Amino acid sequence: MDSARSTGSEGMNNMVKQPFACGECNMILPDPEKKSDPPQCNYCPSAPVTTDWQGFVVIMHPDRSEVAKRLQIDRPGSYALKVNIR
Repeated sequence: MDSARSTGSEGMNNMVKQPFACGECNMILPDPEKKSDPPQCNYCPSAPVTTDWQGFVVIMHPDRSEVAKRLQIDRPGSYALKVNIR
């Protein structure tokens, strides 16, 4: 067996961190500046946030987007299609 061949398991330790989504507006939140700070939505500061979300859509021009209208999105950004808050 060729020892130089990659088995593909080296990347398993570098798992991708799931970003947080706002439970109210569904916006995907940027990482906080301080890693010790909990993530918080700038538009819905009292809303719960979670990593339990599905789907992903980027809205660039909400005023011209049928998707934004159907999802009731009025700000550009990245959004989760479904956010599960328990």
